Amino acid sequence: MLTMSLLQAILDVVVNLQFSLIEKLWQTFWRYSPSDLVEGTTITENSGMSEIEGRLPCSRLVVLCRNEAVLKWMSSCDHLMYQALVEILIPDVLRPIPSALTQAIRNFAKSLEGWLNNAMNVIPQRMIQTKVAAVSAFSQTMRRYTSLNHLAQAARAVLQNTSQINQMLSDLNRVDFANVQEQASWVCQCEEGVVQRLEQDFKATLQQQSSLEQWAAWLDNVVTQVLQPFEDRPSFPRAARQFLLKWSFYSSMVIRDLTLRSAASFGSFHLIRLLYDEYMFYLVEHRVAQATGETPIGVMGEFDDLNAMSPAYMDKDEVSEMDSDLEEDMEESGEPLAKREKAELQHEHQVIQVIQVGALEDSCNPVVGVVQPGILHSLPQPPQDHAEHILTPSAATPTIRHCSATGNTYASV
Repeated sequence: MLTMSLLQAILDVVVNLQFSLIEKLWQTFWRYSPSDLVEGTTITENSGMSEIEGRLPCSRLVVLCRNEAVLKWMSSCDHLMYQALVEILIPDVLRPIPSALTQAIRNFAKSLEGWLNNAMNVIPQRMIQTKVAAVSAFSQTMRRYTSLNHLAQAARAVLQNTSQINQMLSDLNRVDFANVQEQASWVCQCEEGVVQRLEQDFKATLQQQSSLEQWAAWLDNVVTQVLQPFEDRPSFPRAARQFLLKWSFYSSMVIRDLTLRSAASFGSFHLIRLLYDEYMFYLVEHRVAQATGETPIGVMGEFDDLNAMSPAYMDKDEVSEMDSDLEEDMEESGEPLAKREKAELQHEHQVIQVIQVGALEDSCNPVVGVVQPGILHSLPQPPQDHAEHILTPSAATPTIRHCSATGNTYASV
C-alpha cells in the first residue's frame, strides 16, 4: 500500500539520519505542484512520481483526502509512526546525546511543518489539518525531549557535587514549608499529609546525594502514588493534568521562598526545578497515553486538534461562512466594528478615584485602593486641596501606587 510504503521510507531515512530526504518523499507522495510555473510549461516527473501517479491518480487521492474514515486512519498511522521516530531518535531522555545530533534533531523538528505544508499544496485543507496536527505534536515533542535531555546533563554536574548538595540541603531546611502549604492549600486543596511526605522524601533523597537516575525513579514513584486512585477511571487524564498544575504551583512557591531568602544555592535549585517539572510532564504524558490506549504523540496531538477552526486550515467556503456571520453580528449591533472598538477604547480612559489610603511596612510610599470607573458618579467630589502624585498604573488595570490622601482623582491610562 502506498501510505505504508511512505511510512517505511520515512523510518528508513530517519534511522540513517538523512532528515532532508523527508521533504522530497512528501513532495512525491502528495503530488507537489510548484505555484510559480510559467503558463504552458510542464514538469518533468521523476520515476517515483510517475509510479505513484500510475497507482493512485491525483484526482482520486484528492477524493480520498475528504473521506472522514481515511482522515481518522491517517491520523492513527501518523501517531504510530511519529512515536516510533521519537523512540528511534531519543530512546532514553536522560542518556547523554551528542550535541551535534541534538542540534540536527531540533533543526529537523523545526523544519517539518513547513515541509509538509509546502508539499501538500494541492491537497484539501481537512487532510492538511490532520497531517499538520500530527507533525506539530511530533515537532513539539522532539523539542521538549531534547531540552529535557540538555537539562538532565546540566543537572548531573550539580547532583554529583557534594558541596552544592550540602548547600542546597542547608537552604532547603530554612524554607518555611508551613507557610508554603498555607498559601498553596487554598489553590491546590492537597492533603497536608501528602505534601509533608513529599517534602520529607525530597529532603531525604537530596541528603543521600542520589544520582540522576535515582531521582528519576523517585519522581516516577511520586506519579504512581498520586495517580493510583484514578487508575481505570475516565477521570484519569484530568487528574493527571491537575497533578501537573499542583506540582508546578508548589515548586514555584518553594523557589519563591528561596529567592526571598537570597539562597546561595538558588541557581542549582532553579536548574533542578526546571528538570523535574519537565520530567514530570514526560512521565504524566506517558501515563495518560497508557491509560487511554494512545501513544504519547497521540495524547499531545489532541491539543493540536483545537486548531481545527483556525481560518488557516479551513476551506474557502468555511471562511466565507464565518465572515457572513461576523457581518450579521455587526448589522445587529447597528454600528461598525471600528466605531465600537473606538468607543471601548475611550471607555478605558476614564477617571478613577482613590477611596482608601494605606502604607507599606516601612511606613513610606503610601499605597491605595482604587474604584472601578463605572461607579465614580456615586462618590463625593475630591476636595480642591488634595495633592496629586506621579503614578505608575499597570497595563491591564488602572492602579495608583502613590497617593497622599483619599478623594484624589486620576485619569486612567
